[in-house]
Amino acid sequence: MNFTGIRILSVVLLSLISGWAGQDLVNQIQRPPTARPKDMPQLSPLLQSADGERITSKSGWQRKRAKLREQWMNLLGPLPKQKCPLKMKILATEDMRGFTRQYIKYQVEPDVYVQGYLLTPKDGKGKLPAIVVFHPTTKQKAKIVAGVDLSVPEKTQGVQLVGRGYVVLCPENFIFNGGTNYDGNVAVLKKQHPDWTGMGKMVWDGIRAVDLLESLPNVDKKRIGVIGHSLGAKEALYSAAFDERVKAAVSSEGGIGLKFSNWEAPWYLGKAIQQPDFKLENHQVLSLVAPRAFLLLAGDFADNDKSWAFIETVQPVYKLLGAPENVGWFDHHLGHRYPPEARAIAEEFFDAHLK
Repeated sequence: MNFTGIRILSVVLLSLISGWAGQDLVNQIQRPPTARPKDMPQLSPLLQSADGERITSKSGWQRKRAKLREQWMNLLGPLPKQKCPLKMKILATEDMRGFTRQYIKYQVEPDVYVQGYLLTPKDGKGKLPAIVVFHPTTKQKAKIVAGVDLSVPEKTQGVQLVGRGYVVLCPENFIFNGGTNYDGNVAVLKKQHPDWTGMGKMVWDGIRAVDLLESLPNVDKKRIGVIGHSLGAKEALYSAAFDERVKAAVSSEGGIGLKFSNWEAPWYLGKAIQQPDFKLENHQVLSLVAPRAFLLLAGDFADNDKSWAFIETVQPVYKLLGAPENVGWFDHHLGHRYPPEARAIAEEFFDAHLK
Protein backbone atom coordinates (compact mmCIF):
# COMPACT_ATOMS: atom_id res chain seq x y z
CA MET A 1 0.00 0.00 0.00
CA ASN A 2 1.40 3.43 -0.94
CA PHE A 3 1.52 6.51 1.31
CA THR A 4 -1.75 7.91 -0.05
CA GLY A 5 -3.52 4.63 0.65
CA ILE A 6 -2.19 4.49 4.19
CA ARG A 7 -3.28 8.07 4.81
CA ILE A 8 -6.80 7.40 3.52
CA LEU A 9 -7.05 4.27 5.66
CA SER A 10 -5.92 6.23 8.72
CA VAL A 11 -8.56 8.91 8.10
CA VAL A 12 -11.27 6.25 7.70
CA LEU A 13 -10.14 4.48 10.87
CA LEU A 14 -10.15 7.72 12.86
CA SER A 15 -13.60 8.54 11.54
CA LEU A 16 -14.91 5.14 12.62
CA ILE A 17 -13.36 5.49 16.05
CA SER A 18 -14.83 8.99 16.42
CA GLY A 19 -18.27 7.69 15.51
CA TRP A 20 -17.96 4.87 18.03
CA ALA A 21 -16.89 7.29 20.76
CA GLY A 22 -19.75 9.66 19.96
CA GLN A 23 -22.37 6.93 20.38
CA ASP A 24 -21.75 6.42 24.07
CA LEU A 25 -18.96 8.72 25.24
CA VAL A 26 -19.99 8.90 28.89
CA ASN A 27 -20.13 5.11 29.27
CA GLN A 28 -16.78 4.72 27.54
CA ILE A 29 -14.97 7.14 29.82
CA GLN A 30 -16.55 5.92 33.05
CA ARG A 31 -15.95 2.21 32.60
CA PRO A 32 -13.64 0.89 35.36
CA PRO A 33 -10.77 -1.51 34.57
CA THR A 34 -11.79 -5.10 33.95
CA ALA A 35 -9.66 -6.37 36.82
CA ARG A 36 -8.93 -4.16 39.80
CA PRO A 37 -5.15 -4.10 40.52
CA LYS A 38 -4.15 -5.55 43.89
CA ASP A 39 -1.94 -2.52 44.53
CA MET A 40 -4.65 0.03 43.72
CA PRO A 41 -3.83 3.24 45.63
CA GLN A 42 -5.80 3.82 48.82
CA LEU A 43 -6.80 7.47 48.63
CA SER A 44 -8.29 9.57 51.39
CA PRO A 45 -12.02 10.27 51.04
CA LEU A 46 -12.80 13.71 49.71
CA LEU A 47 -16.30 14.11 51.11
CA GLN A 48 -15.13 13.93 54.70
CA SER A 49 -14.44 16.85 57.01
CA ALA A 50 -11.39 17.22 59.24
CA ASP A 51 -13.37 15.82 62.19
CA GLY A 52 -14.44 12.75 60.22
CA GLU A 53 -17.99 13.87 59.42
CA ARG A 54 -19.41 13.03 55.98
CA ILE A 55 -19.89 16.03 53.69
CA THR A 56 -23.36 15.96 52.13
CA SER A 57 -23.90 19.55 50.98
CA LYS A 58 -22.36 21.74 48.31
CA SER A 59 -21.54 24.38 50.92
CA GLY A 60 -19.76 21.76 53.02
CA TRP A 61 -17.72 20.74 50.00
CA GLN A 62 -16.83 24.33 49.19
CA ARG A 63 -15.36 24.73 52.68
CA LYS A 64 -13.35 21.51 52.26
CA ARG A 65 -12.30 22.59 48.77
CA ALA A 66 -11.04 25.94 50.05
CA LYS A 67 -8.86 24.17 52.62
CA LEU A 68 -7.46 21.76 50.04
CA ARG A 69 -6.67 24.60 47.67
CA GLU A 70 -4.90 26.50 50.43
CA GLN A 71 -2.81 23.43 51.34
CA TRP A 72 -1.73 22.92 47.75
CA MET A 73 -1.01 26.59 47.16
CA ASN A 74 1.25 26.54 50.22
CA LEU A 75 3.22 23.81 48.45
CA LEU A 76 3.21 25.39 44.99
CA GLY A 77 4.14 28.85 46.19
CA PRO A 78 2.30 32.19 46.19
CA LEU A 79 1.21 33.42 42.80
CA PRO A 80 1.71 37.07 41.78
CA LYS A 81 -1.05 39.34 43.07
CA GLN A 82 -1.03 41.46 39.93
CA LYS A 83 -0.79 40.67 36.24
CA CYS A 84 1.51 42.64 33.99
CA PRO A 85 0.45 43.52 30.42
CA LEU A 86 0.73 40.61 27.97
CA LYS A 87 2.48 42.68 25.30
CA MET A 88 1.92 39.98 22.70
CA LYS A 89 4.18 40.28 19.67
CA ILE A 90 3.88 38.30 16.43
CA LEU A 91 7.34 37.09 15.39
CA ALA A 92 6.35 35.20 12.22
CA THR A 93 3.21 34.23 10.33
CA GLU A 94 2.61 31.14 8.16
CA ASP A 95 -0.31 30.59 5.83
CA MET A 96 -1.24 26.92 6.26
CA ARG A 97 -3.96 24.81 4.69
CA GLY A 98 -7.11 25.67 6.64
CA PHE A 99 -5.44 27.75 9.34
CA THR A 100 -2.91 30.45 10.13
CA ARG A 101 0.07 29.70 12.35
CA GLN A 102 1.79 32.58 14.13
CA TYR A 103 4.98 32.37 16.17
CA ILE A 104 4.44 34.75 19.09
CA LYS A 105 5.82 35.85 22.42
CA TYR A 106 3.97 37.37 25.36
CA GLN A 107 4.82 38.63 28.83
CA VAL A 108 3.94 36.47 31.85
CA GLU A 109 5.84 38.52 34.44
CA PRO A 110 7.68 41.83 34.13
CA ASP A 111 10.43 41.21 31.55
CA VAL A 112 9.70 37.47 31.50
CA TYR A 113 8.32 36.24 28.18
CA VAL A 114 6.96 32.96 26.86
CA GLN A 115 7.21 32.03 23.19
CA GLY A 116 4.79 29.77 21.42
CA TYR A 117 2.48 29.26 18.47
CA LEU A 118 -1.02 30.58 17.90
CA LEU A 119 -3.14 28.60 15.44
CA THR A 120 -6.33 30.14 14.07
CA PRO A 121 -8.92 28.49 11.76
CA LYS A 122 -9.38 30.36 8.49
CA ASP A 123 -13.07 29.63 8.24
CA GLY A 124 -13.95 30.42 11.86
CA LYS A 125 -16.89 32.76 12.34
CA GLY A 126 -17.89 34.65 15.46
CA LYS A 127 -16.56 33.74 18.87
CA LEU A 128 -14.71 30.41 18.77
CA PRO A 129 -13.81 27.87 21.45
CA ALA A 130 -10.11 27.78 22.29
CA ILE A 131 -7.63 25.30 23.74
CA VAL A 132 -4.16 25.58 25.26
CA VAL A 133 -1.96 22.66 24.17
CA PHE A 134 0.91 21.99 26.58
CA HIS A 135 3.76 20.13 24.89
CA PRO A 136 5.51 16.97 26.17
CA THR A 137 9.16 16.71 27.25
CA THR A 138 10.94 17.08 23.93
CA LYS A 139 13.72 19.30 22.62
CA GLN A 140 11.34 20.38 19.84
CA LYS A 141 9.21 22.03 22.53
CA ALA A 142 6.00 23.58 21.17
CA LYS A 143 7.06 22.84 17.58
CA ILE A 144 5.89 19.25 18.00
CA VAL A 145 2.30 20.10 19.01
CA ALA A 146 2.04 23.09 16.65
CA GLY A 147 2.97 20.95 13.65
CA VAL A 148 6.20 22.80 12.87
CA ASP A 149 8.05 19.55 13.57
CA LEU A 150 6.22 16.55 12.07
CA SER A 151 8.54 13.83 13.37
CA VAL A 152 5.75 12.48 15.64
CA PRO A 153 2.52 13.12 13.68
CA GLU A 154 0.20 11.71 16.36
CA LYS A 155 1.34 14.39 18.82
CA THR A 156 0.47 17.37 16.62
CA GLN A 157 -2.57 18.11 18.80
CA GLY A 158 -2.53 21.79 17.93
CA VAL A 159 -2.98 21.10 14.22
CA GLN A 160 -5.54 18.41 14.95
CA LEU A 161 -7.63 20.75 17.11
CA VAL A 162 -7.44 23.83 14.90
CA GLY A 163 -8.77 21.56 12.16
CA ARG A 164 -11.87 21.04 14.31
CA GLY A 165 -12.49 24.77 14.63
CA TYR A 166 -10.61 25.64 17.82
CA VAL A 167 -8.28 28.57 18.29
CA VAL A 168 -5.15 26.92 19.70
CA LEU A 169 -2.26 28.29 21.76
CA CYS A 170 0.89 26.13 22.07
CA PRO A 171 3.21 27.75 24.66
CA GLU A 172 6.76 26.66 25.46
CA ASN A 173 7.48 25.26 28.94
CA PHE A 174 9.92 27.20 31.12
CA ILE A 175 12.14 24.17 31.77
CA PHE A 176 13.45 24.52 28.20
CA ASN A 177 14.54 28.14 28.57
CA GLY A 178 18.02 28.23 27.07
CA GLY A 179 18.15 24.51 26.29
CA THR A 180 17.56 21.30 28.21
CA ASN A 181 19.29 22.21 31.48
CA TYR A 182 16.13 21.71 33.53
CA ASP A 183 17.92 22.03 36.89
CA GLY A 184 19.59 25.24 35.74
CA ASN A 185 16.30 26.73 34.67
CA VAL A 186 14.76 25.82 38.02
CA ALA A 187 17.71 27.51 39.74
CA VAL A 188 16.97 30.69 37.79
CA LEU A 189 13.31 30.42 38.81
CA LYS A 190 14.29 30.01 42.48
CA LYS A 191 16.33 33.22 42.35
CA GLN A 192 13.25 35.08 41.15
CA HIS A 193 10.73 33.19 43.29
CA PRO A 194 12.38 31.34 46.21
CA ASP A 195 9.02 29.99 47.41
CA TRP A 196 7.87 28.63 44.05
CA THR A 197 7.98 25.05 42.89
CA GLY A 198 8.34 24.25 39.21
CA MET A 199 4.67 23.28 39.19
CA GLY A 200 3.78 26.66 40.71
CA LYS A 201 5.55 28.34 37.78
CA MET A 202 3.62 26.13 35.34
CA VAL A 203 0.34 27.06 37.04
CA TRP A 204 1.12 30.76 36.60
CA ASP A 205 2.20 30.30 32.99
CA GLY A 206 -1.03 28.37 32.38
CA ILE A 207 -3.04 31.24 33.83
CA ARG A 208 -1.26 33.67 31.53
CA ALA A 209 -1.89 31.40 28.54
CA VAL A 210 -5.61 31.57 29.27
CA ASP A 211 -5.25 35.35 29.66
CA LEU A 212 -3.76 35.44 26.17
CA LEU A 213 -6.65 33.48 24.68
CA GLU A 214 -9.18 35.65 26.49
CA SER A 215 -7.54 38.75 25.02
CA LEU A 216 -8.25 37.61 21.44
CA PRO A 217 -11.39 39.10 19.87
CA ASN A 218 -12.31 35.82 18.14
CA VAL A 219 -12.25 33.66 21.31
CA ASP A 220 -15.27 32.83 23.47
CA LYS A 221 -14.05 33.32 27.06
CA LYS A 222 -16.59 30.80 28.33
CA ARG A 223 -15.29 27.96 26.11
CA ILE A 224 -11.61 27.47 26.91
CA GLY A 225 -9.94 24.10 27.45
CA VAL A 226 -6.47 22.65 28.02
CA ILE A 227 -4.74 19.44 26.93
CA GLY A 228 -1.29 17.99 27.38
CA HIS A 229 0.71 14.79 27.05
CA SER A 230 3.36 13.61 29.56
CA LEU A 231 4.92 16.85 30.91
CA GLY A 232 1.99 18.67 29.34
CA ALA A 233 -0.46 16.31 31.05
CA LYS A 234 0.75 17.49 34.45
CA GLU A 235 0.33 21.09 33.32
CA ALA A 236 -3.18 20.39 32.05
CA LEU A 237 -4.24 18.88 35.39
CA TYR A 238 -2.87 21.73 37.46
CA SER A 239 -3.99 24.43 35.04
CA ALA A 240 -7.58 23.20 35.26
CA ALA A 241 -7.39 22.82 39.04
CA PHE A 242 -6.12 26.33 39.76
CA ASP A 243 -7.81 28.32 36.99
CA GLU A 244 -11.60 28.09 37.04
CA ARG A 245 -11.83 29.66 33.59
CA VAL A 246 -10.73 26.30 32.15
CA LYS A 247 -13.97 24.51 31.27
CA ALA A 248 -12.55 21.20 30.01
CA ALA A 249 -9.18 19.47 30.43
CA VAL A 250 -7.55 16.36 28.96
CA SER A 251 -4.48 14.87 30.65
CA SER A 252 -2.66 12.20 28.63
CA GLU A 253 -0.14 9.83 30.24
CA GLY A 254 1.15 12.24 32.87
CA GLY A 255 1.20 9.72 35.70
CA ILE A 256 -1.48 11.21 37.92
CA GLY A 257 -0.33 9.59 41.15
CA LEU A 258 2.61 11.21 42.92
CA LYS A 259 4.39 7.85 42.85
CA PHE A 260 3.44 7.08 39.23
CA SER A 261 6.10 9.34 37.68
CA ASN A 262 8.82 11.84 38.61
CA TRP A 263 6.72 14.38 40.49
CA GLU A 264 9.62 14.77 42.95
CA ALA A 265 11.79 16.37 40.24
CA PRO A 266 12.71 20.00 41.05
CA TRP A 267 10.88 21.24 37.96
CA TYR A 268 7.66 19.69 39.31
CA LEU A 269 6.99 19.49 43.07
CA GLY A 270 10.41 18.76 44.50
CA LYS A 271 11.59 16.37 47.19
CA ALA A 272 9.15 17.72 49.81
CA ILE A 273 6.61 15.19 48.57
CA GLN A 274 8.94 12.34 49.59
CA GLN A 275 8.99 13.31 53.26
CA PRO A 276 7.27 10.84 55.64
CA ASP A 277 4.85 13.48 56.92
CA PHE A 278 3.68 14.55 53.45
CA LYS A 279 0.00 13.58 53.18
CA LEU A 280 -1.25 15.28 50.02
CA GLU A 281 -2.07 13.44 46.78
CA ASN A 282 -3.27 14.45 43.32
CA HIS A 283 -6.86 13.23 43.76
CA GLN A 284 -7.20 16.40 45.85
CA VAL A 285 -5.88 18.50 42.96
CA LEU A 286 -8.29 16.75 40.61
CA SER A 287 -11.18 17.46 42.98
CA LEU A 288 -10.51 21.19 42.56
CA VAL A 289 -11.52 20.83 38.90
CA ALA A 290 -15.04 19.62 39.76
CA PRO A 291 -17.65 20.14 38.41
CA ARG A 292 -15.78 21.20 35.27
CA ALA A 293 -14.91 18.55 32.68
CA PHE A 294 -11.80 16.37 33.07
CA LEU A 295 -10.60 13.36 31.07
CA LEU A 296 -7.60 11.19 31.94
CA LEU A 297 -5.98 9.25 29.11
CA ALA A 298 -3.90 6.22 30.10
CA GLY A 299 -1.68 3.95 28.04
CA ASP A 300 -0.26 1.53 30.66
CA PHE A 301 2.98 3.47 31.01
CA ALA A 302 2.75 6.49 33.35
CA ASP A 303 -0.99 5.96 33.79
CA ASN A 304 -2.62 2.53 33.92
CA ASP A 305 -5.44 0.69 35.68
CA LYS A 306 -4.24 2.06 39.03
CA SER A 307 -5.06 5.56 37.79
CA TRP A 308 -8.73 4.61 37.94
CA ALA A 309 -8.54 5.08 41.73
CA PHE A 310 -8.18 8.85 41.20
CA ILE A 311 -11.27 9.01 38.99
CA GLU A 312 -13.26 6.76 41.33
CA THR A 313 -12.34 8.82 44.41
CA VAL A 314 -13.37 12.10 42.82
CA GLN A 315 -16.64 10.80 41.33
CA PRO A 316 -18.66 11.42 44.54
CA VAL A 317 -17.65 15.10 44.40
CA TYR A 318 -18.83 15.39 40.81
CA LYS A 319 -22.06 13.63 41.77
CA LEU A 320 -22.63 15.97 44.71
CA LEU A 321 -22.14 18.94 42.36
CA GLY A 322 -24.62 17.51 39.84
CA ALA A 323 -22.13 16.71 37.06
CA PRO A 324 -21.23 12.99 37.32
CA GLU A 325 -20.79 12.75 33.55
CA ASN A 326 -18.04 15.39 33.50
CA VAL A 327 -15.17 13.21 34.74
CA GLY A 328 -13.73 10.05 33.23
CA TRP A 329 -10.79 8.13 31.84
CA PHE A 330 -9.82 6.00 28.86
CA ASP A 331 -6.99 3.47 28.69
CA HIS A 332 -5.82 2.75 25.14
CA HIS A 333 -3.16 0.25 26.34
CA LEU A 334 -0.69 1.46 23.68
CA GLY A 335 2.03 2.86 25.89
CA HIS A 336 3.32 6.41 26.33
CA ARG A 337 1.59 7.73 23.24
CA TYR A 338 -1.32 9.84 22.01
CA PRO A 339 -2.65 7.38 19.39
CA PRO A 340 -5.75 7.76 17.17
CA GLU A 341 -7.88 5.93 19.75
CA ALA A 342 -6.99 8.49 22.42
CA ARG A 343 -7.30 11.40 20.02
CA ALA A 344 -10.81 10.40 19.01
CA ILE A 345 -11.99 10.21 22.62
CA ALA A 346 -10.29 13.50 23.54
CA GLU A 347 -11.74 15.41 20.60
CA GLU A 348 -15.22 14.01 21.22
CA PHE A 349 -14.86 15.06 24.85
CA PHE A 350 -13.84 18.61 23.96
CA ASP A 351 -16.61 18.94 21.39
CA ALA A 352 -19.16 17.80 23.99
CA HIS A 353 -18.04 20.38 26.56
CA LEU A 354 -16.79 23.33 24.50
CA LYS A 355 -19.10 23.39 21.47
